[in-house]
Amino acid sequence: MNLWYKTKSVPISRPMIWEAYKKVRANKGSAGVDSVSMDEFDANRSKHLYKLWNRMASGSYFPLPVKEVEITKQDGGIRKLGIPTINDRIGQMVIKDYIEPRLEKIFSPNSYGYRPKKNAHQALESVRTNCWKTDWVIDLDIKGFFDNIDHNKLMLAVEKHVPEKWVCFYIKRWLNMPVLTKSGELVERQGKGTPQGGVISPLLANLFLHYALDKWLEQTDKTVKFARYADDAILHCHSKAHAEWILKKIHERMNECGLELHPVKTKLVYCRDFRRKGNYPIVKFDFLGYSFQPRSAKSKRTGKMFIGYDCAISISSRKRIADKLEELDIVNLSFKSIVGIAQYLNPLIRGWVNYYGRFRGYELSKVFWLLRNRLVRWARKRYKRYRTSLNRAFKWLDRVRKQYPYLFYHWQLGFSC
Repeated sequence: MNLWYKTKSVPISRPMIWEAYKKVRANKGSAGVDSVSMDEFDANRSKHLYKLWNRMASGSYFPLPVKEVEITKQDGGIRKLGIPTINDRIGQMVIKDYIEPRLEKIFSPNSYGYRPKKNAHQALESVRTNCWKTDWVIDLDIKGFFDNIDHNKLMLAVEKHVPEKWVCFYIKRWLNMPVLTKSGELVERQGKGTPQGGVISPLLANLFLHYALDKWLEQTDKTVKFARYADDAILHCHSKAHAEWILKKIHERMNECGLELHPVKTKLVYCRDFRRKGNYPIVKFDFLGYSFQPRSAKSKRTGKMFIGYDCAISISSRKRIADKLEELDIVNLSFKSIVGIAQYLNPLIRGWVNYYGRFRGYELSKVFWLLRNRLVRWARKRYKRYRTSLNRAFKWLDRVRKQYPYLFYHWQLGFSC
């Protein structure tokens, strides 16, 4: 293997390229500005991978611009992603795999986003536990975080942990990639921003926020518990005065780092329950698709009902699932039997249950009632005998469930609908 490096200035091997390619392929994703899809890339894979290795290993690799793609956010706004070409995604994966292990050693255990062996459920569990212990929450939202990361400050953090110059110049090239907008305009970066959609962007974002927020917060006030998932963070304070002081300090810190807190989405929240009965206007916040708020609960010891503070699928997440059901147009699906519909829908249903069913999963019943109604409408269109009687169609679906209780994934788990 060392023979490959004899005439190369950068220690990137062909196995490194191959491993990166396999990960990028597994992640799927669309084509970049060169319009080369994964199928087209695979048709000439050896040529593409050899060319990429040859250029990266000699230091002559330069990425293409990123392709701008717009997606709708939960709040109805638009998030702009920058999609690199497949070649560039593989190159970014090579560098990510190379530097991630050393950065993982310094990251805070309270950072959960886009990290090995960390996930959203762990972040939610941390927030849930801390809400029971402390009265006040700071729901932190950084305005346009990925678009405003200062390149010079980010590279200071990179160079602190990555002395290899060849890694740093590739990262700088990716940071400076221009964006090809939907209108065809090529927009140059002005020394800030890293495109959401890039393979290495989440790692760089975590490194930036490690110093801008995590480490700073641990040094400023160790009593503040927090959980951060990418640029969304929840902080826990014992009193309103404490929360206000911390929030003021964070405003100052973000300004120092060239960032800004969202003036509307950043807020103080009171964790009201049967013990904490203060009269404050904001008692609810959303985090990672869940809503945290006062909720009815049942004591395991006495069996009595009480008001606790807990999380469940948020209204916006339920709406997004409802919109997906509408988009699927179940009523007009052409399957010959309900078995085909179940096979078609079960991967989606399994994903919804596995994520949103982790805490107070029964709240998903409201979603599955919508699905039940659409299945009945499908049956009434498919079978003449049910067109004149809605009641008979519902009874038919109940019989199917009784006869085939494992047909739909949520039936297997005992959801009432």
